[in-house]
Amino acid sequence: MAPRAIFSFVREPRFVIAAFCGSLRPMQAPSYADVVAARQFISPYLPKTPLVRNRKLSEALGCDYYLKLENLQPIGAFKVRGGVNLVGREREEGRDQTIVSASTGNHGQSIAYAGRLFNTRVIIYAPAENVNPAKLQAMRDLGAEVRLHGRDFDEARLETERVAAAEGFRYVHSADEPKLIAGVATISLEIFEDLPDVEVIIAPAGGGSCASGNCIVAHELNPNVRVIAVQSEAAPAMWHAWRNRNLDPYPTMKTEHEGLATRVPFALPNSVLWELLSDFVLVSDEQINDAIRVLARDAKQLVEGAGAASLAGAIKLRDELKGRKVVGVVSGGNLPLDRFAGLLA
Repeated sequence: MAPRAIFSFVREPRFVIAAFCGSLRPMQAPSYADVVAARQFISPYLPKTPLVRNRKLSEALGCDYYLKLENLQPIGAFKVRGGVNLVGREREEGRDQTIVSASTGNHGQSIAYAGRLFNTRVIIYAPAENVNPAKLQAMRDLGAEVRLHGRDFDEARLETERVAAAEGFRYVHSADEPKLIAGVATISLEIFEDLPDVEVIIAPAGGGSCASGNCIVAHELNPNVRVIAVQSEAAPAMWHAWRNRNLDPYPTMKTEHEGLATRVPFALPNSVLWELLSDFVLVSDEQINDAIRVLARDAKQLVEGAGAASLAGAIKLRDELKGRKVVGVVSGGNLPLDRFAGLLA
């Protein structure tokens, strides 16, 4: 059995068996009840984020366009919801071993934040090339030990799996974790609470936890709500997995937006997306850059590439969104200021 990555799966509705580090690991996608439990657990630690209708974007798109501002989370990204739910719940259950994970930044910050909150040792592996230095420093500032390895996220992830197996650490995958997905799915509980008649939710897709979490909640509360995922065409691994119904690695990954930079699609979020996702669109990196500029100008929000992908997707789909109530998930705001300045020049 190959020890290097997820290589196979068995799928019934939202159930997979994935291979990590040479051993089989059964995973059941979280239920709606799991999401509600996650909301109850994380609410003392994390604030509810605003859902704001933006007049200028609504007029430009011809719909009622709302921004779910996850860039206002304590670490500047939605993934903190999953980190707090996973690390905190495992600590509550008596598991207190060192946690090791791989990340280009936001997932690592979420685990580091939760590690500090629950007094758990955290080691994060990040790529040694093309990484956001501000996100690396943020992970260190939160108390994580950061180790650099490989050219991209997937090479860092494989080293993380090897180290976890050798040292007996708790390996936390960035998306193939039911507690992570349950945590980030609480975004949708807040959306439905504030906008019960929402018709479309648009979410970025890097590893797929955000999009799959929105699918789980929307399917329970209103199956007529369309959930649409957006990914960079320069890193389309998840899009190919969704379209072709397989988990084959994609040969290239050239996006400049690290939150969307994945070559290998993940089993657990895809098991949900295959069943429940309404649509999946690709946008160019330049369209994402344009969306970053638009959000700065018209919403006064500093947003990273993954966070702007939902708006880029909405602009591409504007004809089919006309007259609808649409929520774009602004997943994060950890954009280096020098890159932001370059986009505005």
